[in-house]
Amino acid sequence: MASASQVGALIPQGTAYGLLIGLGVLFCAVILLAVKLQKAYLAEDSGTSEMFMVANRSVGTGLTASAVFSSWMWINETVLAAAMCYRYGLAVPLWWGSGLCFQIALMAALGVMAKIRVPYAHTSLEIIRMRYGNIAHVVFIVMNLGNNVFGCASMILTGSQLIHGVSGMHFVAATVLIPIGVVLYTAVGGLKATFLTDFLHTAVALVLIIYFTLTVLTHSAVGGLGGLYDTVVATASEDYIPGNYQGSLLTMKSYDAIIWGLILKFGNLALVVMVCQRHPLWKGDLLLTIVQLKDTAFWQKSFATEVNATVPGYNLAALAVFGIPWGLGTVIGLTGRALHNTPLFPTYPGAVTDLEINEGLIMPYVIKALVGDGGIVAFFVLLFMALTSTISSSMIAVSSILSFDLYKTYLNPRATDKKLVRVSHLTVVLHGCVITAVSLGLNYGGANMTWIGYFRPVLSCPGIIPLALTLLWSGQTRTAAVVAPVLGFATGLSVWLATARALYGRVDMQTTGASLPALFGAIASFFSPGLYSVVISLYRPYKFDWREFLRIELAEEAQIHPSPSSTISEGPKEKRGSAGPLEPGTPRDKTDQIIEKRAGETASLDLGGNAEKYGTTSPETYSSKKNQPSKISIDDVQHPFDDATLASLHHWHRIAWVMWAAIVLVTFILWPMPLYRDFIFTKSFFSGWVSVAIVWQFFAFSAVVVYPLI
Repeated sequence: MASASQVGALIPQGTAYGLLIGLGVLFCAVILLAVKLQKAYLAEDSGTSEMFMVANRSVGTGLTASAVFSSWMWINETVLAAAMCYRYGLAVPLWWGSGLCFQIALMAALGVMAKIRVPYAHTSLEIIRMRYGNIAHVVFIVMNLGNNVFGCASMILTGSQLIHGVSGMHFVAATVLIPIGVVLYTAVGGLKATFLTDFLHTAVALVLIIYFTLTVLTHSAVGGLGGLYDTVVATASEDYIPGNYQGSLLTMKSYDAIIWGLILKFGNLALVVMVCQRHPLWKGDLLLTIVQLKDTAFWQKSFATEVNATVPGYNLAALAVFGIPWGLGTVIGLTGRALHNTPLFPTYPGAVTDLEINEGLIMPYVIKALVGDGGIVAFFVLLFMALTSTISSSMIAVSSILSFDLYKTYLNPRATDKKLVRVSHLTVVLHGCVITAVSLGLNYGGANMTWIGYFRPVLSCPGIIPLALTLLWSGQTRTAAVVAPVLGFATGLSVWLATARALYGRVDMQTTGASLPALFGAIASFFSPGLYSVVISLYRPYKFDWREFLRIELAEEAQIHPSPSSTISEGPKEKRGSAGPLEPGTPRDKTDQIIEKRAGETASLDLGGNAEKYGTTSPETYSSKKNQPSKISIDDVQHPFDDATLASLHHWHRIAWVMWAAIVLVTFILWPMPLYRDFIFTKSFFSGWVSVAIVWQFFAFSAVVVYPLI
């Protein structure tokens, strides 16, 4: 693959190799130290599946916000936001910010709702299997894995192309080196390790983002907000943007920007839904959200939070992430336009090519011009932080799918906790190899970050509505759940390719990477499964009884953790839904009574992945009782949480939906739409616009770096 850069390496290859390898080694060392400290002083052992997968569900609001922010701070929203602002103007960064934040708020709302309805599920895939059976389960496993693998491979592709363009390092070497360190520290440290490194990623990345924004803006060649505005206005005739009002970069009325914003929203919403994570059993007063709609990282991290941390933590991250593409993208993108025809710019006297824009080289070019070699090194660090945070979360997610939804469900139902952790470690390594191979294939196929951004919704959207209807509509049938997403993907793919052929006369990487085919493909891929599902379901109507989720889960709980005695000899048991442990001799809650009555044994909770500690028997003891669910009457099933716990869940549920509605209303309608008119920003309006964006960056730093420390 030829280099996209026409200016050669911005930093020496040796420096790039040293940074890539050195940063990987550094983070491995940090994680190994963190794991040892956790085990020695916090009694947290990543050698158990409970700790490896969900960090014992003990993560608070601040660290939750930091981890969520870090996992959604993909390199695209910094590098590509600047490139798209350079191409279409300042409307893009605002639409980009609005396309990032609403899914996080939606995730918090739906997660609490699902906890009320499906309190004991472990993954979204498990919910699919419980309601529709194994065929639907396998279909959604394939879709989830495909989305995870493609999303993670696309991040590696983006990083390898940037590293190649910046340093001249061969993209194959960059592709291989990027995930190696992440594989090592993720396999060793598990999810809690990724929380800790996410905080470090977030702190370093935000410092660099603020540094780049302010340094570029205050450079003498730019002249602050007023100087940037004057330069952009002065060069308006040579920077005419088709589709923008009067061809201006300084208007919100931009046809291509709003098309890009819509595609981005579909793609990000798909990443919200089409992933799944293990959700271990609820412990004490730590209630975990089940169906969080976000990409790989957000499922897993939502399971690891306390109930009082999920909604505020996610909404804090939702607000914080808005300002990153808005502030950085606006400043870097418009500065690129202001300088690209001056001797300062690395491409001068040549013009910036479409390939350079598509591969995100605008940001490193601007940094090289105004900050120098030290700035490029700092950009390389920012690139590493954004890439490794996303990849580590994806690896935990895929290992969860492969170990629990595939291995334990179909290959070895009697697998012990130790065995599951071993399989999880192996699948982390396997995932690293697969995403490296897929990234290389995309690279050699000519894909870049822009093409991937356009294709991702077509691939990821078909499962969104069928998965949502699994929890929201009792009328969706098994056939609909299996067939609708498959037909939806075929429909989206067909519309995408047919539109490219109809508009441009051919189907290739260039035409399929255009905005209109991508938008039409995304719309078809998103909405058609909903239509298919309704039509198929109404052909042979069926009504699902929501209590069935509780009945099956209670029975499975009895199978998984039967106790040979009616009491726990190791100590007092902590009652689900209560604030603390029961006094010795206190009757067990109604859930245990039901299980004891129907299964003939008392259920005990797995409080830390160590069933042996509480006198539970081995899997062999209960393996013969797999038909027990049919013996539990649906009329005897009661919700496992007490009234106080359910009231708390409903309270957070209402707050979460109010926050989601407010974010959508403000960022989709009240803020941008009144500006979609024949209006070019005045100097004072532009200065206020960018100033608020910069203040928002400092708010983000306070929310996800300073607050977690407090």
